[in-house]
Amino acid sequence: MRTTLFTAALSSALLASGSAAQSPRPTVLVLGTGGTIGSAGDYWGGNVTRVPIDQLVRIPGIDSVAIVESEQFLNVASSSIGPARWLELTRRIADVYQARPELRGIVVTHGTDTMEETAYFLDLTVGGIRPVVVTGSMRPSNMAGADGPANLMNAVRAAADTNSRGRGTMVMMDDRLFSARDVTKTNSTRVETFQAPERGPLAIVDPEGVFYRAKSGGRATAQFDVSAVRELPRVDVIYSYPGADSVAIDAVVGAGAKGLVIAGVGRGGMTGSQSGAVRRAAAQGVLVVTSTRTGSGRVPVGTGGNTIGSGDLNPQKARILLMLALSRTSDPAQIRKIFAENQ
Repeated sequence: MRTTLFTAALSSALLASGSAAQSPRPTVLVLGTGGTIGSAGDYWGGNVTRVPIDQLVRIPGIDSVAIVESEQFLNVASSSIGPARWLELTRRIADVYQARPELRGIVVTHGTDTMEETAYFLDLTVGGIRPVVVTGSMRPSNMAGADGPANLMNAVRAAADTNSRGRGTMVMMDDRLFSARDVTKTNSTRVETFQAPERGPLAIVDPEGVFYRAKSGGRATAQFDVSAVRELPRVDVIYSYPGADSVAIDAVVGAGAKGLVIAGVGRGGMTGSQSGAVRRAAAQGVLVVTSTRTGSGRVPVGTGGNTIGSGDLNPQKARILLMLALSRTSDPAQIRKIFAENQ
């Protein structure tokens, strides 16, 4: 009787094991846009060789994580990726997700200098519950200690994980997974440069899996529909410092800026000359958001007046949210509400 029970239990275990082994692997698409992760050659000397994405995804063991497909969307430095490219990229992701319901997730490789801006734009404009994971590297692919392969492997791991559903766009760097809203680059060269100063990472990614610190809230629609937007409104960031005058603000308003973000001192402060220029800009219908140049901390959104606080969004993230808000409305009350809802 014991032998029969043991044999039955062993057979059941083997069947379960075989079933698990034969279960289909998730499919993840990697969209390459360039950046350091896709670079080789004399990188620091300026003689850069671009490495195509189909070579970058040839990482030992990656096939055990997912079926990985790749597409070279762009192959440029991140300094060449701005509003026009953001619109193209979000539309490409939307088209792929609509056409391919079997995809578990999408990974975007990107240069680190402007990675946080692209990721935040995608977070606000890509709908659905399937994740987008943005990753890159601080070291070129042929440098000793290159971090690109590990980051890309972990990004695929995160995109394939079912617990990533409903979390929007995230940034995967240095074994840590961050919310696109919270993450920022804090050092020019170190591999641990990406941090979320006030909130920390969403998850740690190890070879054993993705370990989230909180459950997903889930969401089905993008906050901003940019399918019909062909050009985003001009929004400039103005830095505040002792002795700053009104010239920069007057100049960008004269050039057609629809919005301004002030990277203010302390809790969003600025000089008297800048304050006067801000009042003139607001009188002309320019929307002004005050942020802080300190790197972290909150500037209250407020309830009225000529300017809107960014909350704890840094200046570059506040600019993106203001651009998208202005693509929907020019009503200050509505834009203030949008900023309040994104805290």
